[in-house]
Amino acid sequence: MPVQSAKQTAPARAEHPAEINPEISIERALPADLDALLAIETACFSNDRLSRRSFKRWLRRDDCVFLVARDGAHLAGYSLVLLRQGTRLARLYSLAVAPDYQGLGLARRLLQQAERDTRATGALYLRLEVASTNSAAIALYRQLGYTQFGLYHDYYEDHGDALRMEKCIRPYEPGGDSHCIPWLAQTTPFTCGPAALMMAMAGLDSSYEPTPLEEIEIWRQATTIFMTSGHGGCHPLGLALAASARGFRSEVWINAVGPLFLEGVRDENKKRVMSLVHDAFVVQCDRRDIPVHYQDIDQQQLVELFDAGANILILISTYRLDSKKAPHWVVLSGYDDSCLYVHDPELDDLGTPNAARDANKAPLDCQHLPIARADFAAMHRFGGSRLRAVVVVQPAKRRRKKKS
Repeated sequence: MPVQSAKQTAPARAEHPAEINPEISIERALPADLDALLAIETACFSNDRLSRRSFKRWLRRDDCVFLVARDGAHLAGYSLVLLRQGTRLARLYSLAVAPDYQGLGLARRLLQQAERDTRATGALYLRLEVASTNSAAIALYRQLGYTQFGLYHDYYEDHGDALRMEKCIRPYEPGGDSHCIPWLAQTTPFTCGPAALMMAMAGLDSSYEPTPLEEIEIWRQATTIFMTSGHGGCHPLGLALAASARGFRSEVWINAVGPLFLEGVRDENKKRVMSLVHDAFVVQCDRRDIPVHYQDIDQQQLVELFDAGANILILISTYRLDSKKAPHWVVLSGYDDSCLYVHDPELDDLGTPNAARDANKAPLDCQHLPIARADFAAMHRFGGSRLRAVVVVQPAKRRRKKKS
């Protein structure tokens, strides 16, 4: 997904903040600014432009920080930050300065005000992508404290690469460290569990190779068969069994005894099948000596298991992320005193980055998502029964080689 900050119109010459007209104000963007915003976009970018439709959408939404630099009746530039619902992560989606105002420090002012306003929403981190050839923009970001943590190849319409940069806009001393867990996107709407498990296993064993075929095979082994609609999701016991079958040690915490995910399923035959699947998983876990703890697990226990080297799959409700009440698997990727961090395998658009340029979610937004501990406590439960489920995956003393 192209982010216009990557083509931020910082000039080749250095910025001089003192030269900027102090009468230029940084204000919230208004619907009446639409035409002027489009004019700046056209003047600044030759590709990956935001459309009129996109500007109209962000002007009326409240899950963003949309600012303009106003010089009397003229717009001198704008910045657009997207807020990731349910997390403390934000993303600089676009930053542009009109040609007549470039080189005067206005990009710096826009970004600094965007950071302040974004911090006021409760966000902890601001992320962005920037074209690897845009030396002026990269220099500005580094001056303001952004550090590179990744790279996208062939990211833009012109096939250019993008640096991935991040800044903690609410600094604190981290209390934990992150495992080296690769991020993977699920390739279907119903395989979050397999994608999460593949991330966990790949983070424990570098020789493990996740593939789309493996993703479907895990789903076949772990699925509940049915859900409220569409394909069934993955059962925690099924995921533990799938991990065990691949040579990893696994154990499960569930705060409920009996068949899961029956809420909202009206068809009695579907309920019967889901109950049979559950009973079969229980028997198989017993035969494989997979520990199943029918009790809650708190955040301190999760952190202790994480510190001991385990990778952890956590069932959440997506309501705080997308306002949909659906069960969803994520992977714990780190923690500190304020937040737990997760890898989320779900993308809004499974196509190419360019096709997804107007979406509110990108691979950058799905990795190490900072979720405040209080928010996580509410997110880590599903349905009226407040179901909590965790699958803990650890390397076995001896990995069984995968059959060819």
